[in-house]
Amino acid sequence: MSSQPPIAPGQLTEPLEIAPADWRKPDVYQLITSLVVPRPIAWVSTVAPTGHRNLAPYSYFSLVADHPPHVAFSSIGEKDTLRNIRATGEFVINIADQSLLKQLDATGSHFDAEVDEFGEVGLTPAPSVRVRPDRVQEARAHLECRVAAIHPVGNGNLVVGEVVHVHVEPEVWRDGRVDSTLLDPVLRLSRCYGRLSTEVTEEEEPAPHVFT
Repeated sequence: MSSQPPIAPGQLTEPLEIAPADWRKPDVYQLITSLVVPRPIAWVSTVAPTGHRNLAPYSYFSLVADHPPHVAFSSIGEKDTLRNIRATGEFVINIADQSLLKQLDATGSHFDAEVDEFGEVGLTPAPSVRVRPDRVQEARAHLECRVAAIHPVGNGNLVVGEVVHVHVEPEVWRDGRVDSTLLDPVLRLSRCYGRLSTEVTEEEEPAPHVFT
C-alpha cells in the first residue's frame, strides 16, 4: 500500500527544506509560483488553420534575447494556443494593462477550439502587420512573433518566438522608451494578480546585460 506524499504545512516552525518530489503536485505549484513573482503575462493571440481566433493568458513568460529580440512562454499541457502555433508558426503577445484585467482573466477559462475569445469577452480584433493572428486592439502594446523553437520541458512546452514587429501606443511612451508605470501591465502573483508600484526606485541605470 503506497503512502500519500505529505501536504505543505500551514505554518513553519523551522526553515523549509524540501525536494519537489517529496510533495504533492498542487503544493509544489503553490510553492514555486509564490517564489517566482511578480510574473508578466503573455496574452497570446493565435489563429487556427481553419481561421478560428484564439486568445489566452500565460504567466510563465519572459524575454530571452534582445538581438534579435526573442521572447518565450510556457504552455502547461497541449492547449489550443500551442496547437495553433505548431500549425501556423505565428502568434502575438498582447500586453494587457489593468483596465483589461477582467477580459484577460475571462480568456483563461476553458473554451472550445471553435469559440472566438475576442467576441466572448468583448474585445476588438485588429490586423497585425507581419503575422496572421489578430492583435487585441484595446491593448497598448503588442509583440508579433514567429516561432523559433518549441521545447517540451517537464509538463510544459516552452515556446520561443522571434519578435518580428512591435507596436506601442503613444500614451505609454516617454523620453525615448516605454514608461512601465504608464503601461501599467497586469502581473501574476501566487494566487492573485498584481500591478507595478507607483514608487519606482530611481537608481543609475545598470550597464547593458549586467543582470543577464
